[in-house]
Amino acid sequence: MTDITQDLLLGGRVHLAQPAKGHRAGTDAVLLAASAPVKTGDVVVDVGAATGAVGLMAAAREKDARFVFVERDPDLADLCRRNCRDNEVRSGVVVADVLDRSSRQAAGLMPDSADLVLTNPPFLEEGQVRISPDRGRAAAHALPAGALEAWLKACTGLLKPKGRLVLIHRADRLAECLEISGRWLGGMELRLVHPTSDKPAIRFLLSGIKGSRAPLAVLPPVILNGPDGRFTSEAEALHRGEANLL
Repeated sequence: MTDITQDLLLGGRVHLAQPAKGHRAGTDAVLLAASAPVKTGDVVVDVGAATGAVGLMAAAREKDARFVFVERDPDLADLCRRNCRDNEVRSGVVVADVLDRSSRQAAGLMPDSADLVLTNPPFLEEGQVRISPDRGRAAAHALPAGALEAWLKACTGLLKPKGRLVLIHRADRLAECLEISGRWLGGMELRLVHPTSDKPAIRFLLSGIKGSRAPLAVLPPVILNGPDGRFTSEAEALHRGEANLL
């Protein structure tokens, strides 16, 4: 991996080395991190971490937690380790395929061990769309056919009883994610993300508590852009690390 950029997130509070091409951290990572209820002493697992943007931004709010970054691409995992050092985050970086139980076990990812799991799963599945020829972009964007259930099951399996899963996904996968997550999670909170106030949602944020039986709550939406095409004041504050969605 040769072309690396040095970027700043949350108004400069997070330094991120990431590939110049392929999948790069952006608004989805900002929103997911802003929805992470990290507390002192928590074990927080960032699944599908890439270079660590989500976990690093969550750590910027609460450094007295232990962060575990799970990434299957060794090159991205190396960048994640570098980013953890540069940001002085207490962490471990695990190279593992979350869809493969033996890979998880070999890497030391133990069931019922996390207080909080954060994940931005690949949005698409093979066979649904044409996959990018760029290896990194393809891996970040597409799961094997039918693998979303396995991904969410694996994430939930890492949680302690009453631990919380928080995920972001495309709005058109909402029904599927609610159905799958509802098998193991309760007390779910749903927040839709709209590009502008008059356009349909493009993303959703969903969180839930392992083993809870509490009902679903629908939270106020996030509107990213105003009529002028610029970030709303809320979106700007989220990107600068001056607000969160908790």
